[in-house]
Amino acid sequence: MTDDGRDIETEIETETTAGEAAVESEAEARWAVAIVGAGVIGRIHAEAVRRHPKLRVGAVVDPDAVARRQLAEQIAQAEQGAAEAPPAEFATLPEALAAGGIGLVAVCAPTGLHAAAVTAALAAGVHVLVEKPIDVSLPEARRLTALAEEAARRGVLCSVISQHRFDPASAAVAAAVKSGQMGRITSAVASVAWWRGQEYYDSAQWRGTWALDGGGALMNQGVHTVDLLAWLLGRPVEVFAHAAMLAHEGIEVEDVAVATVRFASGALAVLHATTAAYPGLSVRLQVHGTTGSAVLHDDQLEYFHVARHGAGATGGPYGGAEPDNQASRVVPASEVRGNVKAADTFVVGHLRQYEDVVEAIQTGRPPAVTMRDGLLAVALVRAVYVSSTLGRPVDIDALLAGDHDDVAITVASGGEREPGA
Repeated sequence: MTDDGRDIETEIETETTAGEAAVESEAEARWAVAIVGAGVIGRIHAEAVRRHPKLRVGAVVDPDAVARRQLAEQIAQAEQGAAEAPPAEFATLPEALAAGGIGLVAVCAPTGLHAAAVTAALAAGVHVLVEKPIDVSLPEARRLTALAEEAARRGVLCSVISQHRFDPASAAVAAAVKSGQMGRITSAVASVAWWRGQEYYDSAQWRGTWALDGGGALMNQGVHTVDLLAWLLGRPVEVFAHAAMLAHEGIEVEDVAVATVRFASGALAVLHATTAAYPGLSVRLQVHGTTGSAVLHDDQLEYFHVARHGAGATGGPYGGAEPDNQASRVVPASEVRGNVKAADTFVVGHLRQYEDVVEAIQTGRPPAVTMRDGLLAVALVRAVYVSSTLGRPVDIDALLAGDHDDVAITVASGGEREPGA
């Protein structure tokens, strides 16, 4: 007891309890995320962030005042009753960063605006998650990758959205490839057969431009499939391709691209992407090996089979033994092709990657998807465009080294259209 009548033990206990509560409150505080770009993808990110217990949308950044206000209000309504204030609104990312309090920047702006946002965030020492593709330019993508790797040495994370790597179906195939269950991977067929009407390209001036879209059906719509292809088959070494604009007007980029890709392992792949497949079909990725095959179809597992004894034993000269579909044994029923997908599947896919990013930040490990992964996807797409322009195969390592940076991409408009086309 002190001279003034205070109980020292009680006071110490009270102060200790208060200190512990402050630490607990700080630990439970959600990190503020700045969403850069208030368009469709920005709204997907905002919902994914809102669902993560460790994150909240702290700021919406977009030069369009109406768009950013709409997204900020949407988030505020969804978060009614939450302790945090509604997201602040900014026209530019530097303004948001200067205001302070941002823990993570999600770059969801048009591709041609990615570089400025990533550069500003890393310079401010703030973690970054950037949509794919990381940039429209391979030299810029190289520069951003170097910045990200330097930032990683300072403990600042930079990851690239590749949410389909986290789909249960994709993860099951990747695990089978990595474990050797599928034997030697020999080939793959990747196809993105979508449709985009002329009004899609007319809806925004940046669509279908090299400067802001960075390419057409392959760069914009097919880049995630390109990423999966490289993830599953390994390092690509050579590409031979054709690209053309056959079904649209007033755009600079391709609406059809086809390519063959050779990988360091010796595996060969066929790559196809189009926005001229009316009325719009699906995304399929077939992966084949000496003891197994798998088919991903619109993010679900359509077919999966690996030899039970790992020997690829045959049932004769023309077929493999045990040709049954094992898909339902390796993924939940909802992830098997033909079963109904949840309406929020796209949001959940992004949420899975946010979970990876948060864990990486907390533990100090690299994210599952690095900027170098994003660089490789851009390089593979660029190789398709360069090969189509030059009319010959393109070496990926030479491309990454800058050998073809000066090639001005041209896209053929194709031959004569059939009558009635």
